[in-house]
Amino acid sequence: MPIVSPSVLSCDFANIQRDVEMINQSEADWFHIDVMDGVFVPNISFGFPVLEAIKKHATKPMDVHLMIQNPDQYVSDFKRSGADILTVHYEACTHLHRTVQHIKSEGMKAGVALNPHTSIELLDDIIEDLDLVLVMSVNPGFGGQKFIKNAVYKVEQVKNLIHKRGSKAVVEVDGGVNLSTGKELVMAGADALVAGSFVFNSEDPVRTIAQLKEL
Repeated sequence: MPIVSPSVLSCDFANIQRDVEMINQSEADWFHIDVMDGVFVPNISFGFPVLEAIKKHATKPMDVHLMIQNPDQYVSDFKRSGADILTVHYEACTHLHRTVQHIKSEGMKAGVALNPHTSIELLDDIIEDLDLVLVMSVNPGFGGQKFIKNAVYKVEQVKNLIHKRGSKAVVEVDGGVNLSTGKELVMAGADALVAGSFVFNSEDPVRTIAQLKEL
């Protein structure tokens, strides 16, 4: 059974507490929260006040994905705002090892995300320090995009690297996840699935989450 992490980027912002409570009551495992700065990606999303508001009502871990430049500046702030897992982009970190150690020193789990064009091999030197690898199956920045098929192969590659290096990292996939792509990803070795519009645009989000759990 995969970990299911619904992406609150796709929730109804006017009813965020209602949607948070729906996730609490569902079979979802985590809350996936995308933070974008309009620089690293061409979109702007949540800041700290929204994270703190979600944390107030969330009964499950907050899986925070930073699509921002200079994430090091804000690691402590994200801890204070309630992040349990903090994922940074490989492409945004000049000193990735230092960033990962900083996240861990704050008591959070550390993840690294890879854009669709970024090679898995670049994680070879850091994989043993990671708690999570996030494979982007769309170009980051917007919800509701079409799934990039190569992500299935990348999941297999990450899994092989994790086994080879004795890492305990979880493999998460974000972008275009539905029941058919989700099934392919789980078969390839994905441990966690992020689903946004597929969950929140469905007629019965609780049932949709349950179906993802069954994959």
